[in-house]
Amino acid sequence: MGIESPLFQLFGQSPIQPLTKHMHLTLDCVSVLPAFFAAAQSGDWKKATQVRSEIEQHKRDADVLKKDIRTHMPNRLLMPVARSDLLELLIAQSRLAGSAKRISGLVLGREMHIPDSIYPLSNDFLAMGIQAAEQATVAIDELDNLLETGFSGKELKTVEALLAKLDDLEEQSDQLQISLRRSLKGLEANLNPVDVMFMYQVITGIGQLADFAQRVGHRLQILMAR
Repeated sequence: MGIESPLFQLFGQSPIQPLTKHMHLTLDCVSVLPAFFAAAQSGDWKKATQVRSEIEQHKRDADVLKKDIRTHMPNRLLMPVARSDLLELLIAQSRLAGSAKRISGLVLGREMHIPDSIYPLSNDFLAMGIQAAEQATVAIDELDNLLETGFSGKELKTVEALLAKLDDLEEQSDQLQISLRRSLKGLEANLNPVDVMFMYQVITGIGQLADFAQRVGHRLQILMAR
């Protein structure tokens, strides 16, 4: 049996395969955020620390794969997509993992407790961001099929519908963010001002989950349009 090159081991038949794997590792970072927030809200900082360690490990795995993709992706691809476009897609995916790490770091570093009256709304807001990340992952999973069909036909329409839904989720996330900020504003007089400042940062970070997921979708649209 011949020895496979590192390039073949990484990419197999297509450079899309490691990109898809990277997106799933990114989603792993985001998917454990509800468990992290539940532990933080209950004051179980040992559990919160453990869950954040999971986020950090998923991000490390994603970063290792990202480096391998950048290192081994050939300058010329025998595919109807540009190398630069695939690398831009990789960057967009990475931002999701980074956002999950930053959010959890802010909450853990401050041992932050979200006011009970707005915690259900914050959970809905977080769930919307995670749903957007999941939707982006479903769309990325279709990329191989898109290539096989030459970015046309039924598969193209399927992905376009997925991305339209992703845009809807991002808009819903924006509306929830507005509602959550308004609710927090009404509580500011009774809260520590420094805590309030960091809560707004966490709200911004959660909102970026849907924003970054949408950016993944936009990068996929660029691939489809070339």
